[in-house]
Amino acid sequence: MDGRGRCIDNIFTERLWRSVKYEEVYLKSYRDIEKAWNNITDYFQFYNEHRPHQSLNYQTPTEVYHQNKTSQTKLQTVNRRNTSILSRSTV
Repeated sequence: MDGRGRCIDNIFTERLWRSVKYEEVYLKSYRDIEKAWNNITDYFQFYNEHRPHQSLNYQTPTEVYHQNKTSQTKLQTVNRRNTSILSRSTV
């Protein structure tokens, strides 16, 4: 969410809260705020780490994040090598 396409950003936010409401809140009757807080916190952990997402090719957000992070690290390593090679060849 970069702020430029605000209407698109809103779609992701609305979809997230729809999932929270239908998969957690509406199914349970909380007796107090503390219980609601704890259950919703657990739900977000489940949502990010265990629940497969169709839009992510049935992977979890955590899996996708770590794959992207690994790819970025490899790219940075290659870029550093290329920069190092270029700086040696121009001198």
